[in-house]
Amino acid sequence: MKKYFEFDKLGTNYRREFIGGMTTFLAMAYILIVNPNVLTLADIQDLPEALRMDAGAVFVATALAAAVGSIIMGLIGKYPIALAPGMGLNAFFAYTVVLSHGAPWQHALAAVFISSVFFLLLTITGWREKLINAIPVELKHAVGAGIGLFITFIGLKNAGIIVDNPATLVGLGDLTNAHTLLALFGLLITVIMLTRGIHGAVFFGIIISVIVGMVFNLIDTPEKVVGAVPSVAPTFGAVFTAFGDPSFYTSTMLGIILTFLFVDFFDNAGTLVAVANQAGLMKENKLPRAGRALFADSIASLVGSIFGTSTTTSYIESSAGVASGARSGFASLVTAGFFLLSLFFFPLLSVVTSAVTAPALIIVGVLMVSSLGKIEWSRFEIAVPSFLTMISMPLSSSIATGIAAGFIFYPITMIVKGKSKEVHPIMYLFFVIFVLYFVFLTE
Repeated sequence: MKKYFEFDKLGTNYRREFIGGMTTFLAMAYILIVNPNVLTLADIQDLPEALRMDAGAVFVATALAAAVGSIIMGLIGKYPIALAPGMGLNAFFAYTVVLSHGAPWQHALAAVFISSVFFLLLTITGWREKLINAIPVELKHAVGAGIGLFITFIGLKNAGIIVDNPATLVGLGDLTNAHTLLALFGLLITVIMLTRGIHGAVFFGIIISVIVGMVFNLIDTPEKVVGAVPSVAPTFGAVFTAFGDPSFYTSTMLGIILTFLFVDFFDNAGTLVAVANQAGLMKENKLPRAGRALFADSIASLVGSIFGTSTTTSYIESSAGVASGARSGFASLVTAGFFLLSLFFFPLLSVVTSAVTAPALIIVGVLMVSSLGKIEWSRFEIAVPSFLTMISMPLSSSIATGIAAGFIFYPITMIVKGKSKEVHPIMYLFFVIFVLYFVFLTE
C-alpha cells in the first residue's frame, strides 16, 4: 500500500494520510445534511409530492456517490481529493430544473446522467481540455462567483432573512422569528470558527445549531442516533424512466444538460488545480494524471444519478485535508470510509431543518464569490459579459441563464472592441447554441 501510493516519494505516512482524510470529511460532511434538504426542496411548503424526492434515499445516494467518487479518485487518480454532490449544481437541480421549470426530478436525474456520459466521453477523447481552454478565464471566474451569489440568495431565503416583497420583489424578513434567529446564530458561529481557521467549521456550525435548536424546541429531538440505512428504492434507477417520456426531449432540457456539463467542467478543473498545487503535486504547471482524476468525477456522477442525487464533483474542502498533511490517494480512501460509516447516522441527521443548513449555503457562497477578484474589471469588453453572467444567476434563479448571458455577450463585446481573432471558434459555437436556447426557452 505504501509503495502503491508512493508514501516515501511524497514524504507522508499512514498517520498523516488518515488525519488528512478525516479532516477533509469533517470539512465537507455538511453535504450529507444540506444535499437532502436542497434536493427535496424542504423549505418549499406547497409542493406537489410528485416533485419532492425522498429524503432518506437522497441521503444514501449522497453518501454513496461521495464514497464511490473518492475511492476512484484515490485508487486511480491517486490524489488527496474527495468528491461529493456539488453545491450550486444541487441548487440548480432543485430550484431551477424542478421548481422553476416544473420538470419531474426523474428528468433532472436523467440530465445529470447524460451530462456525465458526455463528460466521460470528452475526458477519454481529450476534448475536455479543448473546451475548457476555449472558454476565457474571466468567464470561468464569473460563473463561479455567480453560483456563489445564487447559493447565498437561497440560503438567505431559507433562513427567512430575505423574503418576498410585493413592492420590491425581495425585502428583509422578520429577524425576531425564532427560526430566523437560529439561522443567524448558526451563521455567526460558523463565521467565528472559519475566521479562527477551524477545520470543519461549516459542519460543526450545523451540529451546534442543531443542539441549540433542540434546547429551544425549534428542532425535534431524534429518537436515536444510529439506525438502519434508509432505503434507496424510491430513487434508485428512477433516472431511466425519463428516457421513455416524450416530454423529456425539449430544447430547455438540452440547455439544462449543457449547464450541468459546463459547471462540472469549471468546478473540477479549478478544484483539481488548486488542491494539487497546494499539495505540491503540480509538475511544470501541469496536473499529472488529470484524465484519471476527471474519470473519477464522471463515474461518480453516473453512479450518483443512478442512485438518486445531483452531479458529483471534486471538493475544494479537500484543501483542509492537504493542510493537515494529506498528500496521496490514501487520504481519499479514508474520506470515503467515513462517508460509508455515516450511512448509519441518518436518524440523527434527519431532524435538521433548512434554518440550520442555511448558514452553510451562505458561507459556501462567500467562498465562491472570492473569484471576482481575478476578473479584469478595467476591461469593459470583459466586465460586461462577466457581470451579466454573475448577476443573472441569482436574479433569474438559474445558473443556465447566467452562463448563456455571458457566453452570448462575450463574442459581441470582443468583436466590437476589434478583438474578434482573440475569441476561440468554439465560443462562437456556444454563442449560437445559447441564442437558440433563449429562442426556444418557452417550448
